[in-house]
Amino acid sequence: MIARLKLKPGQKGTKALVEKYGDALVCVRYRYDEACRTRIKTVELIVERKELSPVQVNVSDLTLVPVQIAYSETALKEMAKKMGGRWDPEVRLWYIQHEKIKGTDLEKHIIFDASMKNKTS
Repeated sequence: MIARLKLKPGQKGTKALVEKYGDALVCVRYRYDEACRTRIKTVELIVERKELSPVQVNVSDLTLVPVQIAYSETALKEMAKKMGGRWDPEVRLWYIQHEKIKGTDLEKHIIFDASMKNKTS
């Protein structure tokens, strides 16, 4: 079975399904079964939406944590430099000791799912 067409809600061909499913509709797919010579219309629906609790990550104070700072945020870049942060151009992240950024604006920019290279001072 081959899916040849995927439509987002609001596109031509989805009006009746948007009326039926509303905001729960994610997409409409048209699948073709060459063996049976049939076209099948499927819908993807949201059945549950649940807020996640923040991830608690235990990081030692001496660990260098990856911090993502946008190019336009010059004040945060200066703060990172003053705290001894190191720019890694390969991954485009700053690495700063965790203890130095606790309680600062930089703490909100830590990227825990980035590849932490187990950098320590």
